[in-house]
Amino acid sequence: MKDLPAALRPREKLLSHGPAALADAELLALLLRTGVRGLGVLQMAEQLLQRFGGVSGLLRAEAPALGAVKGLGPAKRAELQAVLELARRALAAQLSQRPVFDSPAAVRDYLSLQLAELPHEVFAVLFLDAQHRLLSYEPLFRGTLTQTSVYPREVLKRALALNAAAVILAHNHPSGVAEPSRADEYLTQQLKSALALIDVRVLDHLVVGRQGTVSFAERGLL
Repeated sequence: MKDLPAALRPREKLLSHGPAALADAELLALLLRTGVRGLGVLQMAEQLLQRFGGVSGLLRAEAPALGAVKGLGPAKRAELQAVLELARRALAAQLSQRPVFDSPAAVRDYLSLQLAELPHEVFAVLFLDAQHRLLSYEPLFRGTLTQTSVYPREVLKRALALNAAAVILAHNHPSGVAEPSRADEYLTQQLKSALALIDVRVLDHLVVGRQGTVSFAERGLL
């Protein structure tokens, strides 16, 4: 990067114009700091983004895939994972401080960071207080989403333990297509009925894919 004019170097560009002025590869280059022999850090950043399908794919990539990249040692991998965790915690803090429906985009972003790039299905629950602020995010079940893999009694047990007043259900589709199935609809109604017995409302069920998120509430499926 020393060969670049000062105005085009990522650090100087950020300090002069702010982080929004930088391309994804430039921001990533700031994290990586150095390239490898024969490959500058900007080129390395561009290749990483291509390899993993952009920033979201790179940040959510699992350790073995990252470890296979030449020049991406433990320290750099740790920094990438730290960035993702900071983003998760920032969104969680936002959701815990005010009603979730004051910031529906933050709910989607938070769940996308948690679920979108996982290679397996996870069924998770956002437990909310009486003011609909986040109490806890809990991935309760892992595997194929079927009637037998999600147990309503476990969801009820956690809701009671947390003294939750409402929940938002969520699960991912590893295929990348966030389209609810009939099984998803049946499970949602089953959980809604079960939770109603302990006065806990189901506010929404979000299906998360790599290309977006589908809301049951917006579809009129609740």
